Amino acid sequence: MDTEHLISRREFAKLAGALVLAPGYRFVHGSIRSESAASPTSRWPGYENAVVIDSLASPGPFNIPNRTGHPLSGEMLANAKASGITAVNVTVSGGGPGHTSFDSTFKQLGYWERELTEHPDVLVKVQSLKDLELAKQSKRLGLIYGFQDAAMLEADLERVELFHQFGVKIIQLTYNLRNQVGDGCLEPGNAGLSKFGNAVVERMNELGIVVDVSHCSQRTTATAIEASSAPVAITHSGCQAVFDHPRSKRDEELRRMAEKGGVIGIYMMPFLNAEGPATAEHLMQHIEYAVNLCGEDHVGIGSDNSITPTVDDAGYRQMLREFAVERQRLQIAAPRENELLYIPDLNDPRRMEMIADHLLARGHSEARVENHGALGRGAVSCATDPLATPP
Repeated sequence: MDTEHLISRREFAKLAGALVLAPGYRFVHGSIRSESAASPTSRWPGYENAVVIDSLASPGPFNIPNRTGHPLSGEMLANAKASGITAVNVTVSGGGPGHTSFDSTFKQLGYWERELTEHPDVLVKVQSLKDLELAKQSKRLGLIYGFQDAAMLEADLERVELFHQFGVKIIQLTYNLRNQVGDGCLEPGNAGLSKFGNAVVERMNELGIVVDVSHCSQRTTATAIEASSAPVAITHSGCQAVFDHPRSKRDEELRRMAEKGGVIGIYMMPFLNAEGPATAEHLMQHIEYAVNLCGEDHVGIGSDNSITPTVDDAGYRQMLREFAVERQRLQIAAPRENELLYIPDLNDPRRMEMIADHLLARGHSEARVENHGALGRGAVSCATDPLATPP
């Protein structure tokens, strides 16, 4: 194994999936120990200078019906600008029936292109490390285009390059069900990558598109990690050993992902715990477990949320019910999707800063959080630079 290859993987581990929170922890005999469970009482001053990436989020509505049905509001744009987040992996083509046709995918791409054109003072498209640096310097939110399904490829391998030409830098191989690439996490057959899926992964590697296996079945996750010559990202998931949920990953796949240089982004969803709304403490438990298992360079945050806080009122509850019913009708609903799809005590545009504050309050070094951790200068997806992906 040559030195250049090792460096490339190391860089990916620091860059991919973003927001690598882990190094703020102190290690005791190979395990992470939190010195205090206290809540943060002050803001970390280093946040403003940090490069902060959420490996799955949006400046607009998320986890609601028709999320790209209306332009971004003034409130959403203001929250994006105030968040301090440098860039997000924004879903420009969702998952499941009705969202992943070829035509629908281009309509969604068109939506985000219009928003970029309308709001150049707030948003910037990120296709390279220079674009990311520009987003940070200009205090705008960078948008890294990502897919949450590969169904729109429709067995046409040439479409991988087509979408790459339109700026797509991350492709999740499956959503919750089966497509022509492989099986999703709700598919009872639990098959691995198909022959076409292997070809898709190979072409993505060649183009520098990040292979995302967040919603994939256990076997598709495992076979994709092995098939990929580049590190694989799990942009938004959790640890099955902490809470056994179909959307979370087993130790075996998490460990192998890390061995090959990949990164997991822990989501901020009701899939973190057994009952009741998820809390910041539940999020910390998944981070701690993942870091103990994978190592500090291989754990990040993929909130799976809008940057704009959720207002838990009657309107939201009705919309949540409609969202859950429709997903059940399409047979793409994971367990507990009818519950609050966010973490109430982190329901703020500055949630990434709050996560850093929680780490510091638990006794983790400011220097380590700033220089090497999730909020560190290197926390950016390799999706922003194909050259960061090893050959």
